[in-house]
Amino acid sequence: MNSVTSFTRLKSVSGPNRHSTGGRGKRKSILVSGGAGFLGSRLCGRYLEYGCRVICLDNLSTGRIGNLSHFMEDPNFSFVLHDVVDPIKIDSQIDYIFNMACPASPPKYQSDPIQTMKTNLYGAFNLLDLAGRAKARILQASTSEVYGDPEVSPQPEGYQGNVNTVGPRSCYDEGKRAAETIFHEHRECLGIDLRIARIFNAYGPGMDPEDGRVVSNFINQALAGKPITIYGDGSQTRSFCYLEDMVDGLIALMHGPATSFEPMNIGNPNEFTVAELAALVLEKIPSGSKIVHVDLPTDDPKQRRPDICRAQKHLGWFPRVNLDQGLDQTIDYFRAEAEGRHQSVPLMVR
Repeated sequence: MNSVTSFTRLKSVSGPNRHSTGGRGKRKSILVSGGAGFLGSRLCGRYLEYGCRVICLDNLSTGRIGNLSHFMEDPNFSFVLHDVVDPIKIDSQIDYIFNMACPASPPKYQSDPIQTMKTNLYGAFNLLDLAGRAKARILQASTSEVYGDPEVSPQPEGYQGNVNTVGPRSCYDEGKRAAETIFHEHRECLGIDLRIARIFNAYGPGMDPEDGRVVSNFINQALAGKPITIYGDGSQTRSFCYLEDMVDGLIALMHGPATSFEPMNIGNPNEFTVAELAALVLEKIPSGSKIVHVDLPTDDPKQRRPDICRAQKHLGWFPRVNLDQGLDQTIDYFRAEAEGRHQSVPLMVR
């Protein structure tokens, strides 16, 4: 890993440092909906580091106020308790908007599928309305789930997907697909300046221990000495992208060239089976945990790997942190969580 800070890393991928203040010293203003979540809170932190004014909007249904505790005394930070399902009224100037609102873990978005759909659809409309009024650029956090259980690998942005419209995951998958359509039409019809990021399996320090996704599940089970639960035979694959790389990619996309309005995959193309992930976690946490297999959930994707050629071409972005390095940082975070030593600021890989 190159020993550079996140700020200098971003400069190499057309990062926002050039955009953080206007020509006459005007401080840029960033709104992050879902800003108390895993990725959203790190975006808030990054932009505060760049000297921007940051507004975090979250209803705290799944976001954690503890993710924001170290920002609360910063005069450039403000928190708005609000649900994006409802119209958004913010009078102050906003230059950039990130729509990160919506639970991303299956247990959480499946717990209230109607609310998940509302968050995706109404949230898209309400934030786009705000972007139009503010003349702000807006980024939609979409997902690799728009590809469903893909029949093509790696998945390029042009692949239209294999999604079940009436399955247990469809509230999220189809909600995100619909949100992309809503964004597309607002650009075509109203000229909204926008970006769409398709996020692939982000992980890292700051994840909710109750997140319910495979990385957090395996680490917490191993730390507690409980059996590692693998769904199916473990041959299904995922491509895990470390937090800092993911945030680099999102910011690079937000501040990238005007041609970046097309959906863009942001993820790590290195592919691992779930069984390989379990073995690596157990190697790093020798707890005596055994592996147990349970039935594979309905519509669980068998393969997930991004084609990131578009991001490399247009943004000069690519992930730098491998799974071995990223897991070390993530395990340290979850160990501190389990011991009551909450680390509110995600660790940085140097």
